[in-house]
Amino acid sequence: MTMNDHDSRREAVDEFADALIETELEVGRQEETREEAKRHVLFRAVRIALGLAVCAAGVFLIVFPGPGMVVLAAGLAILSRDVPFARRLLHNVRSRIPENDRGEISRPILIGGLLLSTVTVGASLWWWLLR
Repeated sequence: MTMNDHDSRREAVDEFADALIETELEVGRQEETREEAKRHVLFRAVRIALGLAVCAAGVFLIVFPGPGMVVLAAGLAILSRDVPFARRLLHNVRSRIPENDRGEISRPILIGGLLLSTVTVGASLWWWLLR
C-alpha cells in the first residue's frame, strides 16, 4: 500500500464521518454541537451492533434448543430504535410468541426455554471439553 492510497482512504473516511455528523445534526434528536452528534453516532453504531449480535443469537437459538423467538424479539427491539424495518419484523416475531391474556410472554415458556438452553449448552460444553 502506497502513501497515496492510505491518504485517499483516510480522506474518504473523514468525508464519510463528516457526512454522518452533518446528517445527525440535521435529523438527530437534540444534538446542538458536533461533539454531541459524534457521541450520538457512536451510540447508534453500538446499538445497531448489539442488536445484530442479539438477533444472530436468536436465530441460532431457533435452530437449537432455546427461546429463539424471545431472543430474536429482544434483538429486534434494540434495532427498532435505529432501523425502520426492524419495527415491522418485531411486530411479526411478537405475533408468533405465545402470550398470556395480558399480552405478556408466558412465564413457563420463558423459564422452560432458558432452563432447556442452559442444560443443553452445559451438556454440550461438558461433552466437548471435559469428557
